[in-house]
Amino acid sequence: MFPFPFPFWDNNCYGSEPVSRRTRLERKLKFLKTIRDDLETRLAGLNAAISSVEQQLNQEDVTQV
Repeated sequence: MFPFPFPFWDNNCYGSEPVSRRTRLERKLKFLKTIRDDLETRLAGLNAAISSVEQQLNQEDVTQV
């Protein structure tokens, strides 16, 4: 679902040097933006599905009248 797991944005896999606060915040920001983008994509899909069902219901109402 996401490109990297949430608990590991502080993890420095390539060495034992401490990660700066700025680097941690940049990773966190990238992660949060990725989550937001994923949620926006899902929301757009839900909105399209809702719109489609509403249109189908409206068409049924018109044909039954």
